[in-house]
Amino acid sequence: MIQVVEIGINVKKSFHKIPLPIKKKLFTWVAAVEERGLNEVRKIPGYHDEPLKGDRQGQRSIRLNKQWRAIYKIINKKIEFVLIEEVTPHDY
Repeated sequence: MIQVVEIGINVKKSFHKIPLPIKKKLFTWVAAVEERGLNEVRKIPGYHDEPLKGDRQGQRSIRLNKQWRAIYKIINKKIEFVLIEEVTPHDY
């Protein structure tokens, strides 16, 4: 069971650009993974945990809201966030 989460250096450097509600949602996800494990948290539909394709194959993303995604990879049974990005707004 994967329960260890690390925030990568690039993510830490970009934290000042990320709105507070997005940070709170990220840390809520991290706390849930540390408490219940990744497989259980993946079942929560609001995060839309999904594998990525193309250049990001082997990585996964979670939705922090409609415009913000957190991208992570699993290395040695640990989750490492590699990027938190604002995606182009879509017409919803």
